[in-house]
Amino acid sequence: MVKRLNGMFAFAIWDTKTQELLIFRDRMGIKPLYYTRVGTRLYFASEIKALLACEKIAIEIDRTSLCQYLAYLYVPNPNSMFKGIFKLPPGHGLRWRNGEIQVNQYWDLSYGNYFQESEVALAEQFRELLVAATRRQLISDVPVGFFLSGGLDSSTLVACAAHAGESSLKCYSIAYKKEEYGRTEQCTDDAHFAQLVAKRFGATFQQSVADPDVASLLPKVVWHLDDPVADPAAIATYLISQAAAPEVTVLLSGQGADEVLGGYRAHRAHKIAAWLRLIPRNMREAVLPRLLKRIAAHSDRVIGIAPGLLLAGCRYSDKVLRTAGMKPPEQYAAFRSYLLDEDIRGLFSAESNGATAGWSYRDTFLKLFGKVAGENYLNQMLYVDAKTFLPDLNLAYSDKLSMACSIEARVPFLDNEVVEFLQRVPPSLKIHGYTQKYLLRRAMDGVLPKEVLRRRKAAFGLPIRAWLKNELRDMLTDMLSEDRIRRRGLFDASTVTQMIRDNEKGERDYTLQLWGLLTLELWHQAFMEQRRVATAEVMA
Repeated sequence: MVKRLNGMFAFAIWDTKTQELLIFRDRMGIKPLYYTRVGTRLYFASEIKALLACEKIAIEIDRTSLCQYLAYLYVPNPNSMFKGIFKLPPGHGLRWRNGEIQVNQYWDLSYGNYFQESEVALAEQFRELLVAATRRQLISDVPVGFFLSGGLDSSTLVACAAHAGESSLKCYSIAYKKEEYGRTEQCTDDAHFAQLVAKRFGATFQQSVADPDVASLLPKVVWHLDDPVADPAAIATYLISQAAAPEVTVLLSGQGADEVLGGYRAHRAHKIAAWLRLIPRNMREAVLPRLLKRIAAHSDRVIGIAPGLLLAGCRYSDKVLRTAGMKPPEQYAAFRSYLLDEDIRGLFSAESNGATAGWSYRDTFLKLFGKVAGENYLNQMLYVDAKTFLPDLNLAYSDKLSMACSIEARVPFLDNEVVEFLQRVPPSLKIHGYTQKYLLRRAMDGVLPKEVLRRRKAAFGLPIRAWLKNELRDMLTDMLSEDRIRRRGLFDASTVTQMIRDNEKGERDYTLQLWGLLTLELWHQAFMEQRRVATAEVMA
């Protein structure tokens, strides 16, 4: 039965005849499910907080998971940060009988048997599939709206809903005051593009200008996440859901499009690296990085390019240069990691350094690459994304932070028929040359405004660099003080202090790494020290 379900789910069935419990999670991992065993007893829930209500369940940090979190800013399934508490992987079922647990996979991504139709025919088929998937996701007995950043993915869903006959389209986004962004931040004009889309399809568009008390908001976000996820986009999801909640109960999201169509910069890094390897090694590894550093130092003097955009380009280029000599799967692993092996070893205290023994940031990804070793390399990357980055970071924060506002987030790009269709689309139509999500752009050509089709990838941008240096500075220095770090015993206090200093001076960009350490400390206080925090207290 479960193989025939199209949608998001996590549910359990008790079979009274066989005296066994069956638990299933949807194919792509849109909905969470956690479980643990104490003796012969099985405990399971959609939130770890529910499991922690049982005093019999011990609380301890899993050291391998901690290494993974430091590297990726999330913990890949089947682990969680709590030792002995596991995530049921996407597309898997769990059978419990007589105290024994069996976990089996009922579905997996499979590429090949590529379509032979023309590009034009496939683009038309894809558009029709997206309209049908969106129509299914619109079925509801409560009001439905849309996350709308004005980017390609969210704009496509609004267009598909209009073509599906939806007459009342309500779209929501979030913006921050421009003065919030420092010189090092990229401030995107989402409202302009979103308004173009809303006007074309007769939608109402509401953009809330946020001025959040981020020092109070971040602990709430961490509490709702259960398992720490250090992606600042979680805050944007929470704020948009909060703004939309008085009017709608369901929001359609473009989540998943990048993972099934090849929309991330990591997906084309190997192509750029192939050209860079033609450059003499000394120039590539010494001269060009120094040049990038000089450009970054004078980014506000470059005419015609916003400093934040230029700095983002410099950071990406520097990462490509540093990984150009790696084999493609190893380069992917480095791109998906924020601290590498030597960084993590240097971060741990002398007492905790054994936690990294025999572990590498590459392990999680290379194991999955091995499962699809015979596939086209782009499809290999998409497979790894679908098993790690998608369910354990993007879908995790999207589901939990929308549900925290009583909003159900739906993801039409992960509809069964859409995913199965894209498994048979030739990789050259996902990334065509250097054009990413090429088939989607072709499918929506003539439907979406050209400005949206040509727009480079843009997420819900947050001024996190400015936050860490201003609103969150006191919290950062308090939570990651040398005294607190020493008392915690996990990390080397001088290393953390140096990271903070280098980041403040602009010597190194440790923005996301420090965000991860701050998130981890807030998580430790909420779950390891207090075990449970009353909902009323957190939401006050």
